[in-house]
Amino acid sequence: MLDVRRLRVLREVAEQGSFSAAADALNFTQSAVSQQVAALEREAGTKLLQRGNGGVRLTDAGQALVRHADVILAQLADAERELAAIAGLRGGRVRLASFPSAGATLVTEAVSMYRERYPEVELSLAEGEPHDTVPRLKRGEFDVAVVCDYTHGTGGGQLLEELDCIHLLDDPLVVAVPERHPLAERKAVRLEQIAGEPWVAGCGGGFCNGMILEACVEAGFRPNVAFESDDHNVLLGLLAAGVGVTLLPELAAAPRAGVAVRPVTGSSPTRRIYAATAAEAHRSPATDAMIEVLRAASERFDRAAAA
Repeated sequence: MLDVRRLRVLREVAEQGSFSAAADALNFTQSAVSQQVAALEREAGTKLLQRGNGGVRLTDAGQALVRHADVILAQLADAERELAAIAGLRGGRVRLASFPSAGATLVTEAVSMYRERYPEVELSLAEGEPHDTVPRLKRGEFDVAVVCDYTHGTGGGQLLEELDCIHLLDDPLVVAVPERHPLAERKAVRLEQIAGEPWVAGCGGGFCNGMILEACVEAGFRPNVAFESDDHNVLLGLLAAGVGVTLLPELAAAPRAGVAVRPVTGSSPTRRIYAATAAEAHRSPATDAMIEVLRAASERFDRAAAA
């Protein structure tokens, strides 16, 4: 293996035409330059320089090696500049994943903040439920994923194993009813008060659907789901039409004309939202910066919810 430092010395000798001039340019002693060239010739297994009264000149092998050295040293300089840019967040990339309700709110805010702060970092976002994105995160397809578990039942505990999870915020479930519903006049609602109502709710086996069902069963009933959709905008539209009631994560309960949103009293089913990275995986400066931006965006949501 050829030593890159010795290649630099050989190139300098070729440019300067003598050992003494190369030594001055490199701030070496002439003896050190001679030793470096001799060691490089041993590595190369051939003579690289011809010494004469008029100085030194490259052999054919030396000329070939200097041509390659120019390319190698230029590429190393490019690599050093790129590494410096990544360390200074003037380059690099972050592959982010999120589940839908966080993606439409918290993560949208974070992406906007990140773009403003670090415009030269390549940023991408993929959406999916945690049971889809977490395995991909563990395989290295994402750098960071916004995931959740919840305070009832087993939640996402097993799913989140082998991840480093940084807590961002707690996202409680809230009751959403048509604005003319009698419960809309209350400051808070107990789950038992909506037990006999027709429900609008998510279809399939999504994470939040399981959380909502567990909360209802714990309160002593199973919801009578009359209208199903996995799109929170559709659910809010159905609520505004007055056809049922539901439970929604607070992040998903965007203000909507015709819909009243009330906190749950007596029981507080809550999603815990995290920024997750694969355990033991390298976290680049760009990934660390994304986690800090997600924290900042979460603090904004916490302050807005408390206001």
